Amino acid sequence: MYWLVLILSGALEAVWATALADSDGFRRRGPAVLFVVTVIASTAGLAYAMSGLPAGTSYAVWVGIGAVGTVLLAVARGQEALGLARGVLLLLLVSCVIGLKVVA
Repeated sequence: MYWLVLILSGALEAVWATALADSDGFRRRGPAVLFVVTVIASTAGLAYAMSGLPAGTSYAVWVGIGAVGTVLLAVARGQEALGLARGVLLLLLVSCVIGLKVVA
């Protein structure tokens, strides 16, 4: 259960990071509200996951999922390009996150 919450919280990190960028310095209300709601939910999920998983591993997985998710959201929205090198590096990051889960 802790892993599922951690994965969902990492996905919410990608949402809040994207919403933060879209908020234009909190000048756009919709993205700003989405940021506040998802940052609270994401952090609460991380806190819950840390109650049953090692803190360092939990944080690394949360950040890894959030970082990869944020890039993929930007690519899907046409805001960033995904070249070969960037794609390989993202795959390596995902591999590391999976590795942390395997050894934890």
